[in-house]
Amino acid sequence: MHFTHQDTQRLAVSMLEWYDRHHRTLPWRSEPGDTPDPYHVWLSEIMLQQTTVQTVGPYFAAFLKRWPTVTDLANAELDDVLHAWQGLGYYARARNLHKCAKVVASEYDGVFPDTEEGLLKLPGIGPYTACAVAAIAFNRHASPVDGNIERVISRLFALETPLPDVKPEIKEKSAALTPSDRPGDYAQALMDLGATVCTPRNPACGICPWQADCEGRKSGIAPDLPKKRKKEPKPTRVGYAFWIRREDDGRIFVRRRPERGLLGGLYEVPGSDWRAIDAPDDVMLSEAPVSANWSELDGTVGHTFTHFHLNVSVLATTLPAHEADKLDGSWTTIDGLSDFALPTIMKKIVRHALKYGPA
Repeated sequence: MHFTHQDTQRLAVSMLEWYDRHHRTLPWRSEPGDTPDPYHVWLSEIMLQQTTVQTVGPYFAAFLKRWPTVTDLANAELDDVLHAWQGLGYYARARNLHKCAKVVASEYDGVFPDTEEGLLKLPGIGPYTACAVAAIAFNRHASPVDGNIERVISRLFALETPLPDVKPEIKEKSAALTPSDRPGDYAQALMDLGATVCTPRNPACGICPWQADCEGRKSGIAPDLPKKRKKEPKPTRVGYAFWIRREDDGRIFVRRRPERGLLGGLYEVPGSDWRAIDAPDDVMLSEAPVSANWSELDGTVGHTFTHFHLNVSVLATTLPAHEADKLDGSWTTIDGLSDFALPTIMKKIVRHALKYGPA
């Protein structure tokens, strides 16, 4: 299907009229026609990656209250940022968020670049985020494509190639429809349409401003689009976690994970590497932070990451103070654990150790 220039103008006008009447009110969003705050737009876009609008709302409000400007965020301690990020997951985003704020504050006098090219030079900003911030914050003629927009465009054009192979075609067709007038509002309109009308299941085609032009609706295949490739099953990995109490005061040992890699820079109950399910126990035990008399607790701790499932066995020991003081990390009370940026898997390990470990 090919739209003429008049068609694309008509579609853009109808979408913007729909947005003016039906847009979602979101904490980071300015009203149609108002000038957005680039810091708010950037912060929300980073938070919204792999996360829902409902989840992000309270985090966004908390960040703004604590760090009202990008310069305030740049001056924050990384530990404080990671701690405030707990529960949003994908912690590399939080580390890059902090790096980006530092660069904007120090090299750009606290003012974000206003083009896709300029934004792409900043840490943690990829093509989609640069495109979204350029369009929404600076009204640049840019065409961001998130999951909602993928769904709207694939249905409008009845694109039956599965994701992710169809992404370049979606991007191309979406860009061709983007108007020069109010491109930021237009992008948010498509996001809202996908979130509220052109939903994954049971799309409300009867109230869609594009229903008359939608090839997916006409063909009766809209609910099945976009098609997705069959996912490969996730592998399962295993590992040990080492729950160490200090004998004299009952404090627990935690340490910071390396900056790079999964959950980088966060705190952990120390553990072995996570390996294939048939990994030998003695190899994992050899990675304990100290040689000790370990007792394995009942049960295991399960957690699912993006690319694999994890089952962790928890081993517990108690060390005399003179042995404990040789370890490189932090000793904390149970209540004090909440002061450390512990990812969800580590919180599960803590709960498991408190439930099944020695008193």
